[in-house]
Amino acid sequence: MKRDYYEVLGVSKDADTEEIKKAYRKLARKYHPDVNKEADAEAKFKEVKEAYDVLSDSQARAQYDRFGHQDPNQGFGGGGFGGFDANNMGGFDANNMGGFGDIFDMFFGGGRRANPNAPRKGSDLQFGLSIDFTEAVFGKETDVEIPKEAECDTCHGSGAKPGSGVETCHTCKGTGQQEVAANTPFGRIVNRRVCPTCEGKGKVVKEKCTSCKGAGRVKIRRKIHLNIPAGVDDGAQLRVSGEGEPGFNGGPPGDLYVVLRVKAHEFFEREGNDIYCEVPITFAQAALGDEIEVPTVDGRVKLKIPAGTQSETFFRLRGKGVPFLRGNGRGDQHVKARVVTPKKLTDRQKELLREFAELSGESPGHPASEDNESFFERMKRAFRGE
Repeated sequence: MKRDYYEVLGVSKDADTEEIKKAYRKLARKYHPDVNKEADAEAKFKEVKEAYDVLSDSQARAQYDRFGHQDPNQGFGGGGFGGFDANNMGGFDANNMGGFGDIFDMFFGGGRRANPNAPRKGSDLQFGLSIDFTEAVFGKETDVEIPKEAECDTCHGSGAKPGSGVETCHTCKGTGQQEVAANTPFGRIVNRRVCPTCEGKGKVVKEKCTSCKGAGRVKIRRKIHLNIPAGVDDGAQLRVSGEGEPGFNGGPPGDLYVVLRVKAHEFFEREGNDIYCEVPITFAQAALGDEIEVPTVDGRVKLKIPAGTQSETFFRLRGKGVPFLRGNGRGDQHVKARVVTPKKLTDRQKELLREFAELSGESPGHPASEDNESFFERMKRAFRGE
């Protein structure tokens, strides 16, 4: 049983679009397989993504609020006529009921099948591709190899050994279906099934092609060139027309959908088209002010820290975020200044801090025992563009 989508995202049923988006991004970061190595992380990530896809779409959300997980397009919901009772049909003759007889056949395994030799479109394919954070920001061109089926070059899709040919199925006479008639108290009922001889194709191969073993198709790996636009986000899909499975009987091929998975960055975080990061500053820089260098996806930039800056104060770097997929411009980068307490002090430094505390009318406290090594290492790597 699927969980309620609102419960999955942890929002109320009257939550607006922005609340839903914030909840999704928080959970997506938490369960992203590149960050969370727990065994069920990927399953939870997919569950969160599925819930967001529905609740972020106004039409899909309205349908979900009305019908829940049930698909209203399934007609009778898989239960036939519901309260229909064949015993109440009296002396009806199924063969003389016109359109109703067709419906009767359909619910009892019959129904008319489409021409098995008519052109049919091939199946769509889906391929997952992981890209780096900066590749999602700026876009990239790349080649990927897709496993797919292709028409056999030896038999040209017929499945027959060259020179042997293809014959019309003698069981179904080329219709692809077999009719089984039965006399019942309700009349003579015709049940139509897929022909077991030709498996619904209407044709049989005398001698199978040795290359494809009669399937008419072979497995290949096809190289596809992708142009990933700047600004794509995790879960975005790229549609490559005509690169799905080949069609049947001359039908068009399906399409290829490339699902992008953006790897988490150790220094930057993304919210929509904005980028967030955290930089350490000393007590002196916070109190007296300073100008520091901050890493961005474009490289280092100068940021002025005004005197008296408090820890966790945010500064905005306009236009240093992610490009908009549609239209011009970019988001912003938000920098959170974090005042770091030094772990080791010289005697002279301690003396000066005690003097400062006395002049401020304060009692000297105990410095926090926080280890900032990993934090500084992440920032160093960001400066190096790693």
